[in-house]
Amino acid sequence: MKSGDKAKRVRIYISSTDKFEHKPLYEVIVYSARSRGITGATVLKGIMGYGASSEIYSNKLWEISEKIPLVVEIIDESHKIDSYIESVKPFFENIGKGHIITVDDTTIIMHKTGNKK
Repeated sequence: MKSGDKAKRVRIYISSTDKFEHKPLYEVIVYSARSRGITGATVLKGIMGYGASSEIYSNKLWEISEKIPLVVEIIDESHKIDSYIESVKPFFENIGKGHIITVDDTTIIMHKTGNKK
């Protein structure tokens, strides 16, 4: 991808406690994106949030719960994102927890690849 290219951004809103086959869901999502050749993925840790249950979760120091909101952002070319979304839908079909997936059109302003170690 280069400056000016059109792309899509996927945002997946989940909880830090969500699992897929006994693994953290956010890890499954990121490793799946990498294995499919997606340009990049980032997991963002929320400090506070709520979903359809209207139960508020936060990371206040005095709270015992480890449950906090997470957003996984993934950006790449439209055709790769469309294919990726279809591949991850099964991750969410049997999870009894709430989640939401959004897709936005975006434009690449700058993309510089780093050196692999």
